[in-house]
Amino acid sequence: MAAGPEPGVEDATRRTHLANERTYLAWWRSGLTAFAVSVGVGKLVPGVSSGQDWPYVVLGVCFALVGLAFIGLGYLRFRATTAALAEGRSSELSEQLAAWLAAAGVALAIATVFAIALDH
Repeated sequence: MAAGPEPGVEDATRRTHLANERTYLAWWRSGLTAFAVSVGVGKLVPGVSSGQDWPYVVLGVCFALVGLAFIGLGYLRFRATTAALAEGRSSELSEQLAAWLAAAGVALAIATVFAIALDH
């Protein structure tokens, strides 16, 4: 009689893989949200603002680039986590990458606030 996996181990592995898939989809949602913001800031706001269009267009492009980064990094994280799980280890998001993403978000938020505040 062949020995199978310990009770609960197979189920835990399945749940972990499903969690990895949900996390990958969360990266996609973040990327798609950044794309939506890029359209709003870069295309819609200039149509209703009284100032110059170029700051909003630049911000829109920057938000789109962040969206691309989220989708690309999400895929890389998904692959790294899948490989780590196959080897029985975990894969953590690097603190440096998390800091860069946070810095990009803060910089875009500050730039958006300034663009809105200086629009007259």
